[in-house]
Amino acid sequence: MNKDEVVERISLLRTKAGLSARDLSLKIGKNTAYISRLESKNDSFEPSVSALLEIIAACGSTESEFFYYDIYAYSKDKEIIDLLNTVTPIKKDAIINLLKNK
Repeated sequence: MNKDEVVERISLLRTKAGLSARDLSLKIGKNTAYISRLESKNDSFEPSVSALLEIIAACGSTESEFFYYDIYAYSKDKEIIDLLNTVTPIKKDAIINLLKNK
């Protein structure tokens, strides 16, 4: 994941959480322009790992969602995985066979 993708995901999560850039900056204890500056894709401005984790949490998200290869599919994929965790190994085999034989 490159810096532009990180910035795009921050913006996506912030918007999804209904937070303005200013609100998010204040929520993580940063200057009111912090998120706006970050989202402007200024090449010299990058969040620290701790700031990124604070941003993710402040947006009501998780690291797993943020770094998932397809953030738009995360909710559905997670739901499927959660359901699969409750299924017996025999039923998992049946599901695999079903999906392979579309």
